[in-house]
Amino acid sequence: MAEIYRLDRIKEALQRMDPIRAIEEGFVAYSQGKVVVPPVGEMIFQKPPGDVHIKYGYILGDDYYVIKIASGFYENAKLGLPSNHGLMLLFKRQTGELSSILLDEGFLTDVRTAAAGAVAAKYLAPKNVRKIGILGAGVQGKIQLTFLKSVVACSDVMVWGINQKELDAYQEAMEPFGYAIQTTRNASEVASNCNLIVTATPSQKPLLLADDIQRGTHITAVGSDTPEKNELDPKILQRADIVVADSVQQCLSRGEIFQAIRAGVLKKERVRELGKVISQKKLQRISENQITVADLTGVAVQDIQISKAVYEALSS
Repeated sequence: MAEIYRLDRIKEALQRMDPIRAIEEGFVAYSQGKVVVPPVGEMIFQKPPGDVHIKYGYILGDDYYVIKIASGFYENAKLGLPSNHGLMLLFKRQTGELSSILLDEGFLTDVRTAAAGAVAAKYLAPKNVRKIGILGAGVQGKIQLTFLKSVVACSDVMVWGINQKELDAYQEAMEPFGYAIQTTRNASEVASNCNLIVTATPSQKPLLLADDIQRGTHITAVGSDTPEKNELDPKILQRADIVVADSVQQCLSRGEIFQAIRAGVLKKERVRELGKVISQKKLQRISENQITVADLTGVAVQDIQISKAVYEALSS
């Protein structure tokens, strides 16, 4: 009989492990060709807007394969409901038996996404981060900032959101953790004040414009995980000295790289894959003056790594 773990147990297990290390190792394995990841399954909904992603795969030589289902319905707040839901399923690779059901309610997707943001910043952010900019005052905007703490020594933050109510809630939630939070309704103000920016919204039109980006800025874009979404002006990627994909193959069909290639301002050959950036120092930032962009569309290897690590912590 498969073991079923609910969110409270999953959160306890996360306290006993290092998600950032697990995700970093997963990206390296992926770029080394050691991960089997079929194309993303997805459903896109209108009225109300939402999307469901099915991501799955396994690492060669592992004991498990993983299937993850995660949804985002962006008007759920009006109903008093969280926007994200989901679960992860672990199967024994040798027999196909279901080992565990992780009823994480979408939380592990948030965690592995934030861990990936920290990995990107670790290798691409400038050494001297003056101020962190966060576009998106929701759950992912909060957890991205939390995970950055382990790799970036900066507590000054400027947050952009769609209304002042959510910005005030963000400030109230995060300032007790030692952050100095400024809020703004003007995204260009984030670009002019921050040299490490994370975009975490479901926007379908650019929020940051190329002319507003300062030299030396690093941007991690995590919101554009479908072909319709677009947080960055494609010309930002044209200007960037380094453009990184979590998966080059996946970013050709979704995300900021997809948008820039479609706009004719970026060639595939300029794109570096995150796993290779981690393992090859020559591909990382080499100057405080460079503009760098990481396009994180979410790869199944992240779900494989986080679910395995949680299951092992729960089973020990």
